[in-house]
Amino acid sequence: MSNLDNLLRNLKGSGIIVPAHVEKAIRKIEIEDFTGYDSSGFYHDRPVVFLETPDGGVKTISAPHMVVTLLHNLELEKGQHIVIYGAKGGYISALIAHIVGEEGLVTVLDPSRDVIEHISNNLRGYPTVNCQRVEDLSEIKIPKLNRVLVTGQLEELPEWLTEGLEDGGFAIAPIGNRNSQRLLKIEKQADELFETDLGSVVFGPLNIADSVIETPSPTEMAELIEQVIELMKEAEIIQEEDKTKLYDLVAELRQLPDDLPPPEEVDNPEEHPLFKLMFEKGEWFIHLWPIIQSIAETRIASYDSPKEFEEGSSHSDFIP
Repeated sequence: MSNLDNLLRNLKGSGIIVPAHVEKAIRKIEIEDFTGYDSSGFYHDRPVVFLETPDGGVKTISAPHMVVTLLHNLELEKGQHIVIYGAKGGYISALIAHIVGEEGLVTVLDPSRDVIEHISNNLRGYPTVNCQRVEDLSEIKIPKLNRVLVTGQLEELPEWLTEGLEDGGFAIAPIGNRNSQRLLKIEKQADELFETDLGSVVFGPLNIADSVIETPSPTEMAELIEQVIELMKEAEIIQEEDKTKLYDLVAELRQLPDDLPPPEEVDNPEEHPLFKLMFEKGEWFIHLWPIIQSIAETRIASYDSPKEFEEGSSHSDFIP
């Protein structure tokens, strides 16, 4: 059985709906065409990095279970015009272009020049995909919107999107703060917007410039771990004992002074109280960190995380 066959089998086995037209597109389009980074994690239902900037910005292609979920809820058909706000490496755009066919169109909007250049190169073989860099979204002019997919965290939908939706059209977007969002299907009916909640998610910021990682304060780290616990509980990937230990860690983090200088500003970061507390937790925390990092840094939970699969460092300096 191939890695892709195994992935699709595991997704279906975990309860993810994989429509036939989505599976056909996934089997036709290779993830390796859209990233120069190690793509092995994709077959274990993990996000895959497609771009890093010199100042530390990172953008990923979503984990397969999320890709499938997004495409399923978009209700795609031949001939549609789909707008994607947030490029996601071009992989999702290619899948959608395959599904809507030669009579359909895909417009990709992203605020980053680096991202647009990256995906434009990757999508040269897709003539129905149009990539545009947008800086002031209030000034863009696009046709009436029927299907819009937002692939990065937003506090709320921008005005151009809500006003541009045609009657019966909808947007799917992760709405909420940086550490926790609800994936919402927002449909316009007679000039009113109606929301359908598709579940809890943690997407990264839409703009790669906003993904530059800053060391959180103890309180921010505590809040982040609390959000991760809830996501792991929903995905049923945490043991009761580990959950209790993480809640104990949250309590200890809240006891640290919240005005500590950032670890990168001290002479010896390993002696920083925030890092010392985490290192003191030893093997049990190191064991959980790849899961926490996957959810916190790449902003998406995974359904398939075999114990033997490791991705990068086991701690990455404990900066989510």
